[in-house]
Amino acid sequence: MVNVFVGFVRACVVLVVSMLVPAVWAAGVGLAIWWRNPWTWIAPLVWVCVGTLLLARPVCRIARSLVARWTGTVILAGYREPGAVTQLSTGYWWNGYSYERSRRDAEKDLAMRVRWKDPANWRDLRFTAILAVTAGLAAAVPPAGVVTAVLGFSQSEPLLGAIGAVVAVASAPYAWRVFAPVAVRFLRPTPAMALADRVDELTAQRADATVAQAAEIRRIERDLHDGAQARLVALGLSLATAEKLMETDPRQAKALLREARVGAASSLSELRELVRGINPPVLNERGLVDAVRALAMDCPVETAVTAEGELRLDPPIESAVYFGTAELLTNAVKHAHATQAHISIALDDVAIVVEVEDNGRGGAEVSAAGGLAGLRRRLAAFDGTLEVSSPAGGPTRAKMTVPCESL
Repeated sequence: MVNVFVGFVRACVVLVVSMLVPAVWAAGVGLAIWWRNPWTWIAPLVWVCVGTLLLARPVCRIARSLVARWTGTVILAGYREPGAVTQLSTGYWWNGYSYERSRRDAEKDLAMRVRWKDPANWRDLRFTAILAVTAGLAAAVPPAGVVTAVLGFSQSEPLLGAIGAVVAVASAPYAWRVFAPVAVRFLRPTPAMALADRVDELTAQRADATVAQAAEIRRIERDLHDGAQARLVALGLSLATAEKLMETDPRQAKALLREARVGAASSLSELRELVRGINPPVLNERGLVDAVRALAMDCPVETAVTAEGELRLDPPIESAVYFGTAELLTNAVKHAHATQAHISIALDDVAIVVEVEDNGRGGAEVSAAGGLAGLRRRLAAFDGTLEVSSPAGGPTRAKMTVPCESL
């Protein structure tokens, strides 16, 4: 009886959801018949069109939610997301289509344009029509049986009532099950939509890579200009001065040479640090695992590294994972104020998985302008993902997954 009751309730829910758009159509037809004048049919027609467009997406969202709740099947929406808006030097906001006086107006205009130009609208409209004549009709059987039973027993027709009751009880556990396959078949993103989303994703990744590359070049130029270059200029001046003082004041010349030697050592150390920041030698020579272990040894907090054997990956992937791990450790020290951290590195048949856990204060968020969001975008260039779990009070767990194969 529990299955019968649950099935009947679900069938009623599916029936209501599937008949929302047809109800708008029926209301439009009813208005047109009531007004009789053919020229006044324009208003009902507008009512039907606008009502269908406004209801199609909510109905599809409800359908995805019900399928996920009842069967555990997640159906990707595939809707196009609005891009970012930019404030110009004039004070206006540009959203890719028009200039607006405020950020809110620019985002609202962009969302409206994307909403009505989204190819998913046609998919949603098709689904609402198909849903009504498939899952809607199947889900109507148990309620129709109940209505038949009530009418039969109330009109002294026991045979009709018994037939209605049998139909309602027998069909209730199964009538709603048509809903899930129909939703999975007609609500998933089409190949064209998936291709368009992939193009947008690759375009954004290319822009992020260009920006990151330019920022890295500026950092290297700044480090060379402010560090090693300045020291080398000072070293040249000291040597020139020592050369002039060699005959007149040998003691002062020796002191300048000692300072020059110290400056040369400092310049060499800075250049090594710069090279290590660009591409650590240990990463090229000994691989990712040993490079992460060396990173853990230099970390201010107690850090343990667990790895399954030696791993050698493609150099770009090794570099991305290494610097991602370094950034997560830096966050654990700088922001989480952790005292212990643990790094786990594992490689399965399809991807490398690196987990970084610390005992800090937690509360880390992946904000749009934060470092974690930047790390997520860099990993996305390799189809990688970043998952962060950081409740208030800790611990913080960050999991990087990058598809790859061991060399």
